[in-house]
Amino acid sequence: MNYPTKHSKISAWVNEIVNLTQPDSIVWCDGSKAEYDAMIKISVDAALAIPLAKRPHSYLFRSDASDVARVENRTYIASKSEENAGPTNNWINPLKLKSAMTKLYKGCMHGRVMYVIPFSMGPLGSHIAKIGIQITDSPYVVANMHIMTRVSSKVFDILGESGEFIPCLHSVGKPLGPGQDDGGHWPCAPLSQKYIAHFPEEETIWSYGSGYGGNALLGKKCLALRIASVKARNEGWLAEHMLILKCTNPEGRSKYIAAAFPSACGKTNLAMLVPTVPGWKVETIGDDIAWMKPGSDGRLYAINPEAGFFGVVPGTSMDSNPNAMRSIEKNTIFTNVALTKDGDVWWEGIGYDAPGTVIDWTGKRWNQDKEGGNQSPAAHPNSRFTAPVSQCPSAAPEWEDPSGVPIDAILFGGRRPTTIPLVTQSFDWNHGVFMGSIAGSEITAAALDLKIGTIRRDPFAMLPFCGYHMGDYFAHWIRMGQKTPVEVQPKFFFVNWFRKNKEGRYLWPGYGENSRVLKWVFERCDAVGKAIETPIGYMPDHDAIERPADVSKEAMKELFHLDVEGWKAELDDVRTGHYPKFGANLPQELKDQLDAIYKRLG
Repeated sequence: MNYPTKHSKISAWVNEIVNLTQPDSIVWCDGSKAEYDAMIKISVDAALAIPLAKRPHSYLFRSDASDVARVENRTYIASKSEENAGPTNNWINPLKLKSAMTKLYKGCMHGRVMYVIPFSMGPLGSHIAKIGIQITDSPYVVANMHIMTRVSSKVFDILGESGEFIPCLHSVGKPLGPGQDDGGHWPCAPLSQKYIAHFPEEETIWSYGSGYGGNALLGKKCLALRIASVKARNEGWLAEHMLILKCTNPEGRSKYIAAAFPSACGKTNLAMLVPTVPGWKVETIGDDIAWMKPGSDGRLYAINPEAGFFGVVPGTSMDSNPNAMRSIEKNTIFTNVALTKDGDVWWEGIGYDAPGTVIDWTGKRWNQDKEGGNQSPAAHPNSRFTAPVSQCPSAAPEWEDPSGVPIDAILFGGRRPTTIPLVTQSFDWNHGVFMGSIAGSEITAAALDLKIGTIRRDPFAMLPFCGYHMGDYFAHWIRMGQKTPVEVQPKFFFVNWFRKNKEGRYLWPGYGENSRVLKWVFERCDAVGKAIETPIGYMPDHDAIERPADVSKEAMKELFHLDVEGWKAELDDVRTGHYPKFGANLPQELKDQLDAIYKRLG
C-alpha cells in the first residue's frame, strides 16, 4: 500500500488494524475543505444528515436513541494495576479488555471505508500540542474531527519517521454485508457492546460501538483529558477540564483566567461572556479544556488544545450566550436538535416558541405544549453543536498562539444554593487545591440515584476525566505548586453563581453580571481589589463588587454571608464522605487544609 508517511510505527499499526477490521477501502485524511465536504455529502446521500436551508453549510444529524451521550459506565481506565486507576474510575484488566474488544473489532469494518485521521491537539508545531492518529469508519466522526482538531497531512511532516503519537482506534461497530447500507439509520452497536477504553501505560485509546461525541471524537475527552492527564503527571504539566478567557480592563491591560466547573454550571457562558461592566472586555481562548505548562519564567502557560466547540444546545439563546448563537450561524454540525419547516433548527431555551410543527430529535412531528404539560423535549437534553472557534465573535486574537497564554487566575465553582459565597479567594496555592478538591453541585430532583440536597463532589470538574488515581492527581497539583515560584503563581478563587434565598429564588442574576466578579478577580491579581480575611478565604469588602441594579443590598449581604454552621457541615461531609475514598493516596497537605479551616471557623 502507498502510505503518506515514512513513520514505520504508523504504517505497521494501520496494517494491523486493516487486517483486524477488514474495511472495504482506506482513506488517509488530509484536512482539506474538499475532504470535509465529501464526508458531509456521503452523510447526506445516506440520509444520515439533513442540509439546513437557513444556515449556510450547516447540517443536522440524528443519532440512535441508545447513542446520545458519553457512556460513563462503559468507559474504562485499563491501567495494569487497579490501584493506579483509583476509586473513581471504572477499571478492567487491560489484557481481559483487549481480548473482549479484539473479538468485536474482528471484521467490524466490513462494507465500510476506514479513515486514517492525522490530527494535532493544539496549534501545529506548538511545544504544548500533542499528536494523535485516529482510525474510524464514520464520516460523521471525520467531519467533526475536522472542526474540533487540526486535521492535516502536515502532522506527518511534524512526526517525521519516529515522532510520538497517540493511537486512537474507533469503530461504530456495525459491519455491512454485500450491497447493504445503513438505511438512513445512525450506525452503532447495542449498549452492551459499547466500550470506551483507555490504556494509560501504552497511551492508547480504543473505542467501539458508539458514534457520538466524546465516545467517538477521541481527541476530545479521551486524549485531551484522560490520556493527557497521565502524560501531564509524568511530564510535569497540567491537562485540565477548564475554560480559558481573556479579561481586559478599561486601561487596556489583560489577564488570562482558567475555570473549572462541573456540568450545568455555565462554563461555556462564562467563556463567551458579554460584560455588563462598562469598559471591560472578555474574549474566548477556549470553553472546555486547558493544557498548562511552565514557561521559562516559571509561569503557567495554557493552550486550548481544541479547534472547535462541541457545545450543549438546550438553554443557549441570545440572552444566555449571544456569542455562542453567532458562532453557530453557519458551518455548523447540529446533532439531535429539532428541525423547523423552513430548514432551521430549534431547541428548548432558544428564547422563542417553536415555530409551529417541528420534527423532533427522534424524527417525529412535534407541537409545543405551551400549557406546561409533561411533554418530551423536541431537542434531546444533550443535543450538541459543533462549530469552529475561529468564527466565534469573542475569540481572542491569541486563542491559538502556539506559546500559550500566561494564566493569572484559576476559578472553581459549583451549583450550590446555600453555604458557598459568591466568590472567595484562597490564601495560597495549597488552599486553592483544597478548594478544587471539594468542588461539587447539590443534587436536584433530576438525579434520581442520590438523595436530594446532598452534594455530588466533582473535584476540579475532573471526576469523569482523570486518567489515574485522583488522590495522586491532587498530589500532582501540590507538586506543581512547589515547582511554581510564589510570585508568578496564579491566584485561586471559588465562585458560586447559584446561591438562593429562603424563598428559593436566585440571589445573583449571573450571565453578563458575572463580569463584576471577574473585575474583582482581576483586581485581586494586581493586589488592589479590596478584601476582608475570613476563615474560608478572602472575600470582597462590602463595596468591592458593584451591586447590579436588580440585586438588593440585603441580597448582596446574603451572597457573602459566612454560614459557620453550614461550613462545618460541609467540612464534616468532606472529612467523612469524600476524602476517605482516596485512602492513603490523599495528600497530607489537603488533610492539613481541612483541619486548618475547621480550626479557623472556631
